[in-house]
Amino acid sequence: MTGNKAVAYKEPGKVELIDIDYPSFELQDGPGVNPANVGRTVPHGVILKTVATNICGSDQHMVRGRTTAPPNLVLGHEITGEVVEVGPGVEFIKVGDICSVPFNIACGRCRNCKERKTGICLNVNPDRPGSAYGYVDMGGWVGGQANYVLVPYADWNLLKFPDKDQALEKIMDLTMLSDIFPTGFHGAVTAGVGVGSTVYVAGAGPVGLAAATSAHLLGAAVVIVGDLNADRLAQARSFGCETIDLAEGGPAEQIEQILGVPEVDCGVDAVGFEARGHGHDAKEAPATVLNSLMEVTAAGGALGIPGLYVTGDPGGVDEAAKKGALSLSLGTGWAKSLSFTTGQCPVMKYNRQLMMAILHDKVSIAKNVNAKAITLEDAPRGYAEFDAGAATKYVLNPNGYLS
Repeated sequence: MTGNKAVAYKEPGKVELIDIDYPSFELQDGPGVNPANVGRTVPHGVILKTVATNICGSDQHMVRGRTTAPPNLVLGHEITGEVVEVGPGVEFIKVGDICSVPFNIACGRCRNCKERKTGICLNVNPDRPGSAYGYVDMGGWVGGQANYVLVPYADWNLLKFPDKDQALEKIMDLTMLSDIFPTGFHGAVTAGVGVGSTVYVAGAGPVGLAAATSAHLLGAAVVIVGDLNADRLAQARSFGCETIDLAEGGPAEQIEQILGVPEVDCGVDAVGFEARGHGHDAKEAPATVLNSLMEVTAAGGALGIPGLYVTGDPGGVDEAAKKGALSLSLGTGWAKSLSFTTGQCPVMKYNRQLMMAILHDKVSIAKNVNAKAITLEDAPRGYAEFDAGAATKYVLNPNGYLS
């Protein structure tokens, strides 16, 4: 039997490379697997040999101990792979195809999937609508930071790249299609970004940089990125963004220095529930980003909120935050008639168009997020450096496809 190594969460601040079973076309019991999913057969699935799988800020929330993730949960929902086995119910995907895997697991059969709401599929997670690989409370589908991974409903979920050689040449860009590029794009689209827009993106991590890239692709006139991390702000400036240093204070005054007015047309939250306040000694204050976005977004505007928020946070700053209850200035949002869009990005709504933009050289997402390939064995170092604030998107290379 072919061996399979994977990156697993062990305890707060610690991940390890462990041996796991080679995937089968039946869900097995294991860390985080919902009992109702154990024994579920997957004749519609394929097994992928992983080409690239990325470390995500959402993974980092679990690794910090900020969720209820159990020990030995195999991580990884950003997956690109080559098909090595197909189940008997797979009709169109073939062995040898190289494909992007949307991080949302979707059946393609339920009402929500048919309405393109693939982030809240009704049939893949017994706990709640919506699922993802290698993530807490998402049904227990094994993560993709491994040599091999099972993908269910393959004909529906997989985005096949049209030319294998071309895909491998652009793989560092294409690997971003599984999550952060569509997620950033979704944030920009739902914030209403269009030709001539002024945009404020809170957060210069990979999703924030992907949102800024997307705002440029959508025709924004000015894209402003705010963060407390100087290196990440420098990365945003490297592809034409204006930046504001939140260590120097809140965004309104700094936005006014750039635009002449203290507001923007569109706001994007690319931070989520571990947000910090403003100033040199900023402490965690999870409602800060949402409240500041409501302050600086023009009346009648919209907020795209791809940043992750949770219903269970053991490390929350108070009892309310531990349950995902934040002190939002909703009155501000109501008074300004602001629109809000939250939740998982429905990746399949955007990934094909963004693939075409990559293949035809309309965007350089890997360069913009400073993508760097490392080995699977180096994953613990990648997690540690990312947690320390590295302005890098770490791409794991489990099987040697990446140069």
